[in-house]
Amino acid sequence: MAENQTDILTDIVTSFQLIRANTGKRFANFLIDYVVYLLLIAGVSLIWILTSPESFGKMNNGNEFGFNLIGLIIYGLYMACMELVTKGRSPGKIITGTKAVNEDGSNIDAGTAFKRGFSRVVPFEILSALGSPCYPWHDKWNHTYVIDIKKSSQLSVLENDYYKPS
Repeated sequence: MAENQTDILTDIVTSFQLIRANTGKRFANFLIDYVVYLLLIAGVSLIWILTSPESFGKMNNGNEFGFNLIGLIIYGLYMACMELVTKGRSPGKIITGTKAVNEDGSNIDAGTAFKRGFSRVVPFEILSALGSPCYPWHDKWNHTYVIDIKKSSQLSVLENDYYKPS
């Protein structure tokens, strides 16, 4: 009887084991997200050129630094909004089956999404993802991980009370 109660308790009380996404998936996330961002910018620019070519010409006339700075800010906003609306996902993460979560496995909130988004525009931030395991600054500074959803599974709390991603 006691053994049967333990089995039922084990089935009911569970926690998630978080498995970090590997470097290949993280790189694929970046490439996919960046291509989607570039397509979005190209589409918006095309509409802008077609509707107001003179204002687009003035904006892009000799002010390369300002134009690039605006592009970085828009990229940070794009990534923040994507992760906020999709609860830690982006087009790349959706395709690769990954998700950004807090260190404890909970969903990221609006503040964390925006901090992650704007952390990405720090110069050389992309190079921080080259380590193994992949733990770029936008994760480290905001206490988040990108997990592989399919590999992350439920584990009994009785077997593992406390688990940090490997």
